[in-house]
Amino acid sequence: MQLNNSIKEDWENAGSHVPVLADELTELLDPQPQDTIIDGTFGAGGHARRLAQRLGQDALFIGIDRDPVAGRYFELFAQYQPFRCRFIQGNFADAFQELADKEFEADLIYLDLGVSSMQLDRPERGFSYSYNAPLDMRMDPDSKVTARQIVNEWPPEELARIFKAFGEERYARQIARRIASERQQAPLETTLQLVDTIKAAIPTPARFGAGHPARRIFQALRIAVNDELSSLSQGLENAFEVLAPGGRMAVISFHSLEDRIVKKFFAARIGKCTCPPDLPKCVCKAKAQLRIITRRPVTPSVAEMSANPRSQSAKLRVVEKLR
Repeated sequence: MQLNNSIKEDWENAGSHVPVLADELTELLDPQPQDTIIDGTFGAGGHARRLAQRLGQDALFIGIDRDPVAGRYFELFAQYQPFRCRFIQGNFADAFQELADKEFEADLIYLDLGVSSMQLDRPERGFSYSYNAPLDMRMDPDSKVTARQIVNEWPPEELARIFKAFGEERYARQIARRIASERQQAPLETTLQLVDTIKAAIPTPARFGAGHPARRIFQALRIAVNDELSSLSQGLENAFEVLAPGGRMAVISFHSLEDRIVKKFFAARIGKCTCPPDLPKCVCKAKAQLRIITRRPVTPSVAEMSANPRSQSAKLRVVEKLR
């Protein structure tokens, strides 16, 4: 794989990619020198570099990412490690399924569900509302669905639905109607065209409230383009199957929709009885499959949020698979 200069420079400048909750993740996973670790969302390798410091030559590190650019970062990561490294390009749900089918087991698994800086900071990817770029938002550049296609071709009712469901946007209907009106004149092609359309659709006070007025719509479109919530639900199932008994699994989420799925998945496996309260004895035979390590989600410190504002909404949950 050919490595271009910008990726080499990014890798050498560790400050370019600040991993969220890295200290907390490392301490809670507690990697041992011989562990097999799977990073299901490798990105630019920020967390991987931190955990790798605790690994020895008998370890195995597997990175997964659907973005081919991540493979270039992984190659650089692997060059500096004394242990075996393997990269799998693809959706982590599919990758974990393939590993499960082969009865592969890992000691530690973690997912960082946030958008990587290598995506946000590259305007041409169309993830950010701060730069003018084509409406894309694909994590895998080979995927067929783009944000441009959704914005210009989906019915306004469906746009309103995803804006509400995936972005929890208060003005979902108004924004969807405005988009439908604008695209009748000419297709929306760029991120800043979409930003202007969103601003025109909402009341004036909302344009100057907390956060950027386009933040929730961009989040909703990104989730829809990449089918993120379905991938997360299936990915958690498949990853837990790969996790070895006694192994630990961690997930860092960045919005309530993701965190709700993660919390529900873990809660369903703690062995809590689900029988109606009026039954004289338990008949559901609930059996605990995991132990929750973080009773409450771990959140960034004030110092981390100040140094890295992107970390503000992060939540870390960690469990241990029972033997």
